[in-house]
Amino acid sequence: MWIHYSKEISLFRINLKYAKVDHCIPFILQLHRASSLKTAEHRHMAASIAYGRQKLITFDHTWLEVGENVLLEVICQKITPLSLNPGRIIMTNLHVYFQPFNNIEKTLYIKIKLSEIKQIIKRRFLLQQVGLEFEYEINSQLYLTFKNTEIRDSLYNNLINQSNIKIDKREKSIMTLKWQNGTISNYDYLLYLNSLAGRTVNDLTQYPVFPWVIADYLSNTLDLENPKTFRDLTKPIGALNPERLFKLQERYNEMNSPKFLYGSHYSTPGFVLYYLVRKYPQYMLCLNNGKFDHPDRMFNSLADTWRNVLNNMSDFKELIPEFYDTNQCCNFLINEYGIDFGHRHDGRKIDNVELPKWADSPSDLISKLREALESDYVSNNLHHWIDLIFGYKQNGSEAISAKNVFYYLCYEGALNLNDIQDWNQRHAAEVQIMEFGQIPIMIFEKPHPSKTCLLVKDLNQFGMLPKMKSYWNWNNIKLSKLLTTIIHKNVASSVKFSEDMGSIFSIGHDAMLKVNCLLTQKQIRSVTVQGFPVKLNDIVVPSTYPSIVLIGTNHGFVIVYDIDCCRIVDEFNAHEDSISCLAWSKLGFLITSSLDCNVRVWKTPKAPWSQIELITSLKAELKHENKVTSLDLDKNEKLLATGTINGEIFIWSFLDYSFIKKLTGHFACVTKISFSYDGSKLLSCSDDCSFKVFDSLSGLEVYTNTLQCPLKSLAWDGYHIFIGGQNGILYLWDLEKFKLINKIKAHSGGLLSVDVSTDGNLVATAGEDCFIYLWKTSCNV
Repeated sequence: MWIHYSKEISLFRINLKYAKVDHCIPFILQLHRASSLKTAEHRHMAASIAYGRQKLITFDHTWLEVGENVLLEVICQKITPLSLNPGRIIMTNLHVYFQPFNNIEKTLYIKIKLSEIKQIIKRRFLLQQVGLEFEYEINSQLYLTFKNTEIRDSLYNNLINQSNIKIDKREKSIMTLKWQNGTISNYDYLLYLNSLAGRTVNDLTQYPVFPWVIADYLSNTLDLENPKTFRDLTKPIGALNPERLFKLQERYNEMNSPKFLYGSHYSTPGFVLYYLVRKYPQYMLCLNNGKFDHPDRMFNSLADTWRNVLNNMSDFKELIPEFYDTNQCCNFLINEYGIDFGHRHDGRKIDNVELPKWADSPSDLISKLREALESDYVSNNLHHWIDLIFGYKQNGSEAISAKNVFYYLCYEGALNLNDIQDWNQRHAAEVQIMEFGQIPIMIFEKPHPSKTCLLVKDLNQFGMLPKMKSYWNWNNIKLSKLLTTIIHKNVASSVKFSEDMGSIFSIGHDAMLKVNCLLTQKQIRSVTVQGFPVKLNDIVVPSTYPSIVLIGTNHGFVIVYDIDCCRIVDEFNAHEDSISCLAWSKLGFLITSSLDCNVRVWKTPKAPWSQIELITSLKAELKHENKVTSLDLDKNEKLLATGTINGEIFIWSFLDYSFIKKLTGHFACVTKISFSYDGSKLLSCSDDCSFKVFDSLSGLEVYTNTLQCPLKSLAWDGYHIFIGGQNGILYLWDLEKFKLINKIKAHSGGLLSVDVSTDGNLVATAGEDCFIYLWKTSCNV
């Protein structure tokens, strides 16, 4: 058989050993006919030919093990950089098989044990939700796409229901909280966010994106203590140069809709291979029609590249993970294959990437870039960049305000390829999507919280945590009952330690106040606060007034009781319904919440307490639409949080009593809320059996967990939580390791109140069973 190529006159002789020419000629003519058509028609005809051939290929059941049964077979495509390989996925009760329809793969099939699968991640391909990626063994992945979302989801649902598969759970809220607490690095968190947003190294159109963090590539030394060394992470690359941004904005203003600031993207296959051409030259040749780029346009110098992304009107590319990965060899910076990439206009031969003066070698460059990525400056500002790339500033009005608007086809949902019937239009759209960049999936619809571990470090460093260990040492805790003699005649509703840790106070629905000395462990007061039956709901022990406690009742009154004199000093009608919670400000303000849907702030008289005047003492009233069941004032007395019976949480400014934001997440009564010591986080528990951690500044829910019963009370230090359940169990949860450390059946009824001493050595609990228990904490080393 003779074949002639028109571009270059050549003759090739092909000898067929296992087939007859007459059998092959019809297929060759079909393909030749397809190659003569326009691109779209060519692809359509070639796909039809391929589909017919693929239907003839069957799965060989002799590959199965004894006792193995096929559960599902699906046609799919395996995705690798710049390549789609058609095949079949077979799911059995023991394995997943990928059988390619050709001999490109090294083996006849890929076989993965279900028990070795660590992750099954839904992906998108060409902005369509049709991808699925498997992570198994060590750094092994299989990335597949399917005809439509329904087929993909059917396989996914069947897989996750298999008992052999134990998925490594990495919920977004857990990972965000780990990053905030400093238990995972900036690098690992960015890798996780990229994966969550649909970015994978197997797809060059959606390759993981990392930020430029260094702005100085000319100095002899790299000064990571100087803020000017770093790039401004609050702005996208295109907005870093004001002069360029002004020109881009002028063009934007003159455009018809859909408008865009940036005609190119920060991550495209071309940009990825721009960085990786020395490591994967074959990919660049494939992408660029068998040629390397012009020598002057190649990745020749990190300083030149940075200068270009700052000044060029069409260059806005960010970096890739390889620039910060200290575990991988830095061969993308080295021409280890000795490829002749040509010469630049000044005669210099293209070889290794030129490094900044402050980097001694490629490995030193990566090490210093990684150090910069993990620096305090980047840690304090990285959340702004996350908002731009993965968060609420990537689209809509927020993107416009942040100067972060790209061409509309870069966004998911802008175009549904399945709705395009014209093959030429579909092909053009696919080329646009594949070659010109895709915006990651939006992960965060609210501002991303900032990193908080640095703040805690600074507080410890400057001694701003008086009378308190920075964190309670509860990692190996044991609880032993220390005091069991405090018994109320009805529900014990609230228990509190005095600020000096000398006493423990408790109240109940029996209208009684009990005071015990912690040193002698003996009761020093047991009094009926009022002469008629009244339920006492909450108590605060203000340090401003010696021997005074403030008690909220179910009749809406606040009782001011003098313990030393055993008498009521004052009482006033604070609300029209039951008081649910009290909080005390060291500035002399009492905050009360009530089932009358109001929160009120009262200015208290100077010591010694004198009778309060309602008209002049009421400083603020915060109205709610539902009954208010909980409140807390942060330690800095800048924020006030309130929770309602229908699951809402509101944050207010305690400086001017203005409303700041509403937090949603619970769907039943918020029974208790508490700020962390630095005020950066807010913890809540609810009758919906869940407890949640919110970022106070952004309102983002950064962690949630659901237990087995309604949750009634809590105390925490920012990392460890004591939670009281309606089942009487006291749970101790570690938010750093995200695990339950301990749980104790503390009460026979609901555990309504829990308080922890400032040193973490004592825990007091109050319950529906009328008991107050004092627990001693001890740790196994």
